[in-house]
Amino acid sequence: MGFTSGQVVTLLVLTASLLAVGMANRPIAGKPANQWNSGFNHSIWGPRNNPFHPNNTRPPKKFIVGGSERWRYGFNYTDWALKNGPFYINDTLVFKYDPPNSTTFPHSVYLLPNFGSFLTCDLSRAKQVATVAQGGSKGFEFVLKNLWPHYFACGEHNGLHCKEGMMKFSVMPLFRPCHG
Repeated sequence: MGFTSGQVVTLLVLTASLLAVGMANRPIAGKPANQWNSGFNHSIWGPRNNPFHPNNTRPPKKFIVGGSERWRYGFNYTDWALKNGPFYINDTLVFKYDPPNSTTFPHSVYLLPNFGSFLTCDLSRAKQVATVAQGGSKGFEFVLKNLWPHYFACGEHNGLHCKEGMMKFSVMPLFRPCHG
């Protein structure tokens, strides 16, 4: 009478479990068996000391897009994103720009659907996320909620600011790292 493969696996798991329990109850270095308190203080493994605790992460940051240059024509935002990254889930990008007037060009913020649109500054399927009036005062805030590439561009003058004025950049938010 032979064993099926399922019975063999069950027997192996049962044997390994019994062996593990037996080894756990063995006296160690002169201490009696079944002494469950091994001197390890489990209370220290809270959020402050446990690098794997879910609350032990860096808080979200706010980034002013372009820094002191803000959102303007002629500044290299791709370079800015590379120097200021990485960006993480729940970080906030703040787009600050002057509302249109007689001395400034109007700006807006579009979210492009893919890398091809980003490269060519094709706004035909882009989503406007901030109008020309939303960048003043405290600026327009965009929270990075999704774990995929975000392609941003200025959509004014039919993409001219994106194509010739370097007003575009991309970010790929990452999961927030643990620290400790």
